Amino acid sequence: MPWQAGTEIIMPYDSHQRAAEFHELAAHAHRAAAVHHGKQDHLTGHEHSKQALEHANKALQASQEAHGKSVKSTGKS
Repeated sequence: MPWQAGTEIIMPYDSHQRAAEFHELAAHAHRAAAVHHGKQDHLTGHEHSKQALEHANKALQASQEAHGKSVKSTGKS
């Protein structure tokens, strides 16, 4: 639940933090995939690429949820 400090509405930390964590996981998996592809280890690189896509999809979903909560609590889009 958001709380109000003066006239500014502050959103809960966890919904945005969750989205950020998935973005970080996706970035890490992309970097790992690039390293393995660079070493011609395409099988492992492909697995990391699949993992990066899964994390990126979760990050998108979490970002959309965090945005929805922000809009709902502030009444702004």
